[in-house]
Amino acid sequence: MKSGVLATMATMAVMGATLLAGCGTPAATNTSAHGSKINILETGSTLLFPLFSKWVPSYESSHHNVSITPAGTGSGTGIAQALAGSVQIGASDAYMSSSQMKPGILNIPLAISAQVVAYNLPGLNGRHLNLSGRILAGIYTGHITSWDDPEIAAANPGVVLPHHAIIPIRRSDASGDSFLFTSYLTDTAPTLWNAGFSTSPNWPAVSGEVSEDGNGGMVDGLKANPYSLAYVGISYLNSMESDNLGYAALQDKSGQYVLPLASNITRAASAMVSHTPADERVSLIDAPGSDAYPIINYEYAIVQSHQTSGSTAAALKTFMRWAISSSGGSAPAFLKTVHFLPLPASVVRLSLNQIHAIH
Repeated sequence: MKSGVLATMATMAVMGATLLAGCGTPAATNTSAHGSKINILETGSTLLFPLFSKWVPSYESSHHNVSITPAGTGSGTGIAQALAGSVQIGASDAYMSSSQMKPGILNIPLAISAQVVAYNLPGLNGRHLNLSGRILAGIYTGHITSWDDPEIAAANPGVVLPHHAIIPIRRSDASGDSFLFTSYLTDTAPTLWNAGFSTSPNWPAVSGEVSEDGNGGMVDGLKANPYSLAYVGISYLNSMESDNLGYAALQDKSGQYVLPLASNITRAASAMVSHTPADERVSLIDAPGSDAYPIINYEYAIVQSHQTSGSTAAALKTFMRWAISSSGGSAPAFLKTVHFLPLPASVVRLSLNQIHAIH
């Protein structure tokens, strides 16, 4: 079953590469032979930042007239600066709501990502605890305060849980990860979690809570606080594993507890991508079906369709086509290192349509 699903997604990725070739994706050459260097500024999602950090040196090495400056500042900042026109790419884990949207703004998926729920639980970091949306909503509203709470114990039969207060860690900045996490809580525990979903949620006050900035800050907060729990972008999974932090199997829509494995993220994506509209603003949270990891998302480039110059628009389009190409930024050499998946062919087509609108 798993190999079949992965093969299907691999086929879809190959179809995406064919689409790119048919649309005349520029080869990896200089943007212009004699012009001055074109600067592209990117800021936003700290979940997407590790991938941009890998993309940029490779891309610049074959596009000598383009300089790309990435910065991990949080999705809220990425959206705000893209809207203001102070950057060419605002990276975001969250799609923009209808109330946020402005004429000429594009939300363009670049890849498929996920979020993990991690913890620093002495003696149990080597074990994947089972956690549900209801349990997490209880923790982040203060209804569940101890690791040996009956609800956590019932989800983890046979596990000896410590009688110790849980330290919930949340983002202090406007964050796409907060958007994803609160979307999961909204979908799975609406009677407990009534704060809705947002990049800047109205967090209930919880005793002992800790706030951190960025995904790197969330990992640092976990390391500094035994018995803590946090939501973290999957691009930081390698770092968390090297720091011997634990992460959970989350309950999916079918009631199973599912790990953030590539096969389980693929299943969730396969169930959800057909619902992607032309403007590509859509939630992929809590997909139906068994073994479908419940917190996945598109990683977005928020872009203004009208750029300040034709040369900037051309350079931006060339880079973004490269980013979603299986022979470019969506090659396994890039995506596997951050545990992302490539866009399937149908979504590549939609992203190409939006990239074509940049001028």
